[in-house]
Amino acid sequence: MERPSYEAVAVWRAAGETHDAARAVTALHPDVTLVSPITEQFTFRGHGQVRTLLEVALSVIEDLTYTDQVAEGRTVALFYEARIGATRLHEAQRLRLDADGLITEITLFVRPLPALTLLMKKLGPELARRQGRAGLARLIPLPSGILHAMADTGERSIMPKAAPR
Repeated sequence: MERPSYEAVAVWRAAGETHDAARAVTALHPDVTLVSPITEQFTFRGHGQVRTLLEVALSVIEDLTYTDQVAEGRTVALFYEARIGATRLHEAQRLRLDADGLITEITLFVRPLPALTLLMKKLGPELARRQGRAGLARLIPLPSGILHAMADTGERSIMPKAAPR
């Protein structure tokens, strides 16, 4: 079996670390799908939708540094560390490649919970605005803000009391 090329993965990583959404799209198959870590309701399809998501996400994610890459055949797992303001973010990405090595599917996993809820709070309104849904953009901060406040309070105040000793 021929070893797949991981050149597109290298482009994807470099583009993420330099916040270059346009370059990241060059690593993607035209019919790429990206599955959101926030909700199963969000699957971004094609270069246009994925580029929009990347532009918004890369505008709020800071100090993105890939730390690990594991590959088996046409499946690659990437891991990075970053920040959203003072909140640390860790993301795992499962990439599926086509026979030419282009990325056809991206599934994202984010931790800890406060980072995920903050990401939802920051990205949701801008993504809605870019879809021409101004009313929704004004509504999203309310439920996402409540979820983030609960997750952040739990992380800082409640969970430390339950930590293993």
